[in-house]
Amino acid sequence: MRLFVGLGNPGAKYAGNRHNIGFMAVDRIAADHGFAPWRAKFQGQIAEGRLGDEKVVLLKPETFMNLSGQSVGEALRFFKLAPGDVTVFHDELDLAPGKCRVKQGGGHAGHNGLRSIQGHIGAEFARVRLGIGHPGHKDRVATYVLSDFAKADQDWLDDLLRGISDGAPDLARGEGARFLNAVARRMAPARASTHPAPQPTAAPETPAPAAQGDTRSALQKLADRFR
Repeated sequence: MRLFVGLGNPGAKYAGNRHNIGFMAVDRIAADHGFAPWRAKFQGQIAEGRLGDEKVVLLKPETFMNLSGQSVGEALRFFKLAPGDVTVFHDELDLAPGKCRVKQGGGHAGHNGLRSIQGHIGAEFARVRLGIGHPGHKDRVATYVLSDFAKADQDWLDDLLRGISDGAPDLARGEGARFLNAVARRMAPARASTHPAPQPTAAPETPAPAAQGDTRSALQKLADRFR
C-alpha cells in the first residue's frame, strides 16, 4: 500500500496558487484513475483507489502547509505504513517551470510543508519535486508561491499534470524512471517531421523520334490524296 500526499493550502482562495501544485497533482490522479470520492479524515481529505496492482490512498492535508506533518503522521500511523511508503508531491522553486524530479529522502530545503512532515515522520519519504521556477529574489518568494499560475503557464501545467497521472501506476510500483518517462512524453511529445518524405522521381520519358522529312514531290502528294 502507498500513501500519496499532495501539498497545498485548503480553500478556494488558494486553489490556483503555485504552492498548491501538489493538491492539483493528486486531484488529477484521483479523477483519471477512478478513485473513490474525497472524504474528510486525518485532518485532511483522502481518496482511496488502485494504481495498477497497488492500493493507494491520496491525501490532501487541510492543516495549512506549515502543519502538513500532523495530517501525514496520523495517516501513516492509522495505515501502519513506514515513511518509505509515502510519496509527497510538492512545489519546487529550484526547478524550472514544468520540470519534474523524484527523490528519496533528503532535506526540506526551506519548504515548510516538507519541514513539518519531516518533523513528524522523519526524512525517508519520497518526494516528487514539481518545478514552478523562482521569482528571482528571496524577498518575493512568499508572494510568488501564494499567487496563482499565470495564463501563460496553463499549457505546460496541464501537460505536467497529465504526465503525472499517466505515470502514477509506475510511481506506485516504485519505478521512478518509468514515471519520469511518462511525464517527459507529455511535456515533449514526439512530433512528426516537418520535412515531407522524398517522393520517387519518375523516370524521364524517352522523347519520340523526330519525324522523318517528307521527300515526296508535290505531284506524288496530290496523287496520294486520291488513292
